[in-house]
Amino acid sequence: MKAGIIALLCITAYGAEYRTIPAESTVRRTPADDASIQYSGADWSRSHGDNSSSRYSTLKQINRSNVGNLKLAWTYRSGDGNGHLQANPVIVNGVMYAPTAGHAMIAVDGATGREIWRFQPEGRPAHRGLIYSQGRLFFAAGDWVYSLDAATGKPLRAFGANGRIVARGVVAPSVFKNILIVPCWNVVRAFDIATGKPLWSFHMIPTGGEFGSDSWSKPGYGANTWGGMALDVVRGIAYVSAGSPHPNYLGMHHSGDNLFANSLVALKAETGERLWHFQEIHHDIWDLDIPAPPNLVTVTLGGKRYDAVAQVTKIGNTLLLDRVSGKPLFPYRERRAPKSELDGETTSDWQPDVEVPQPFARQVFSRDDVTNISPQSRAYVLDKIVNADFGWFAPFRDGKPLVFYGMLGGAEWTGASFDPASGWLYVTSNELPYVVNVIRTKLPPRRDPKTMTQGNKTYLQYCAGCHGVDRDGVGAGPPLFFISTGIRVKERNVPGIIRTGRGAMPAIPVPEDKMKGLMDFLYDRDLPATPPPPQTERFLYRFNGYGQLLDQDGRPGVKPPWGSLNAINLNTGKIAWKVPLGEDEELTRRGIPKTGLTNFGGAMTTAGGLVFCAGTSDLKIRAFDSLTGEEKWSHKLPFGGYAPPATYEVHGRQYIVIAATGGGKLGGTLGDAYVAFALPAP
Repeated sequence: MKAGIIALLCITAYGAEYRTIPAESTVRRTPADDASIQYSGADWSRSHGDNSSSRYSTLKQINRSNVGNLKLAWTYRSGDGNGHLQANPVIVNGVMYAPTAGHAMIAVDGATGREIWRFQPEGRPAHRGLIYSQGRLFFAAGDWVYSLDAATGKPLRAFGANGRIVARGVVAPSVFKNILIVPCWNVVRAFDIATGKPLWSFHMIPTGGEFGSDSWSKPGYGANTWGGMALDVVRGIAYVSAGSPHPNYLGMHHSGDNLFANSLVALKAETGERLWHFQEIHHDIWDLDIPAPPNLVTVTLGGKRYDAVAQVTKIGNTLLLDRVSGKPLFPYRERRAPKSELDGETTSDWQPDVEVPQPFARQVFSRDDVTNISPQSRAYVLDKIVNADFGWFAPFRDGKPLVFYGMLGGAEWTGASFDPASGWLYVTSNELPYVVNVIRTKLPPRRDPKTMTQGNKTYLQYCAGCHGVDRDGVGAGPPLFFISTGIRVKERNVPGIIRTGRGAMPAIPVPEDKMKGLMDFLYDRDLPATPPPPQTERFLYRFNGYGQLLDQDGRPGVKPPWGSLNAINLNTGKIAWKVPLGEDEELTRRGIPKTGLTNFGGAMTTAGGLVFCAGTSDLKIRAFDSLTGEEKWSHKLPFGGYAPPATYEVHGRQYIVIAATGGGKLGGTLGDAYVAFALPAP
């Protein structure tokens, strides 16, 4: 290893185009320990199936030979409103536990779809998952994590304050011994599973003198843990993925490599100690998060089995790392990256240019990629990008649109599914470029404090703490100079956002009689007639919106496939097969081969040799042969199934179930359904 580091440093010193992190040596690889993962069978006790986030089941009653006979078993409608669900449900002892469109938690009979109990928490529950452990349910909702009695749906009063603790998160927690581990925004927290007492925390953005704090020019924000986690219960290691630093596109506000953003971090489950980390993209300015939970996997190399962790990413990479050391199992290549020309921006010298495992999505846009579904579509898109920049990790330039892949995936939050029998990883992917424009803008003069208006005073009282005294932003609070452009929000909506909050912004109690003055200040309608004294001109970079590169009909502006299901052989690092996921029926009628569709669903794999997947705007759930990618079965859902399916067994009968509520980034009609399928009863 030492020799490898010296060689790497020498390559860097002589200015070579590439540098390589050597693969972990054979003698130091972690031998397989099959006890480290308990795959799902009759039960599906955690969202994503198990602590390894494998979304794999040993059930095989439904298999390649009979999946064509799969029929609708039951449909559950929550009846409490229509909304977008992303949760993979939990099923234990024949009972399904899941959130509803109306933000309740429910228990449903897994054989009939009959509701057993309902609980209404404060906030949106189990947005991206929950866990069942020893008769208890744990899930995040709003600013809380709840603990419920799974039999009754009642809060367990001994846990925190009346069954809940303060811990803001969205993904499924994990349980190690008596420890509940919760990814919470940009910090990972651990609590006593019975009492909710805090045990440890790990900052995904290092503070003070913590390791990695010198990789930020100033305290930053972002690095959120909304992708998820996995847990090795034998070795006591928690693996957490992290998003990008913020603000997106404007890296001059967070110079440095920005650990632990865009990283996979391994933590000691008992103490929160960092064991290792691996960063894919350094100083990310393109919003290319690691968006998905990692998968604990076992691979066969040179005839021997080793334990590893696989992390799929937005740009279509699969990071395959030794589970204990964090070293790659195949040589990991980086390439010298282009330099930014923007004032104050320093892009990283190196970015990933991975060869093995093979990327499962296109990573560099070019004019050759422009759609070919019709001459009209191709001409339309070419005209849209005539003045645009593009290229491998191309930085932004002032006023020049930049076209690149990855903002919508590659992989998305649903991540991958792993089949331990074959060592293959199954991942859904998007291939749709975005167009982003960063511009340098002159700032208005600072207000003269001697002529301060009432609206200015209201702003200083209620808003300046997050958005800066001069409206130039503080931390996560964006600058407000450009609110009057109407690009991000219309003026008529601003008072409502102030009163109720939106996203990370809380509700602000601005008195009604002060709202008009505040609005006049924000939109510069209260400027004094006398101009302020001369000041040094000030400038600020801002991104002037972003959008998908689409043709005149709203279809992706690149050659198909636009969405795909991919099988990656982790033993060789090769793509085993790749098939389009989803069908544009109008294009099919025009004789155009299946294009695939933009998707937000995620795959689930079974020992029956099948991969189940929905997530497309054609509203279908499908089953594929896990060895060949052949589509074996499909069924139309009542609404879009924009979450991964799960499988379980009740009274000897195997079921497939999925949340089908539509909405989200793909839009469509909103609903409130869970839909289950099974083979016809004997």
